[in-house]
Amino acid sequence: MNNELQKSRIGSSFIGYMYATYEQLTKSFGKPYIPDELNSKTDVEWILKTPHGVATIYNYKDGKRYLGETRLNQKKICEWHVGGKNIGSYQWLRNQVEDSLLSEL
Repeated sequence: MNNELQKSRIGSSFIGYMYATYEQLTKSFGKPYIPDELNSKTDVEWILKTPHGVATIYNYKDGKRYLGETRLNQKKICEWHVGGKNIGSYQWLRNQVEDSLLSEL
């Protein structure tokens, strides 16, 4: 993960949810960034450039890093938080995932 992309997410905030499997997101956006902090509230995060600015897809407070070994493994998470600086980036991400899912039919 390049530092410039990580810095570009500063100022973004939660703007919605995305329902997809870890595998579907990895297929659409590649491998996620894994935060270095062991006590992070997030296990994995995709930081993405969109035509509308930066957007992020991440789990929040439901994974093993935050709640311990009894909680969800990142590959079993299906409800993701989406962050960004505007609604356009959220809509763009949702369209990308939907297009990817439709292409599998």
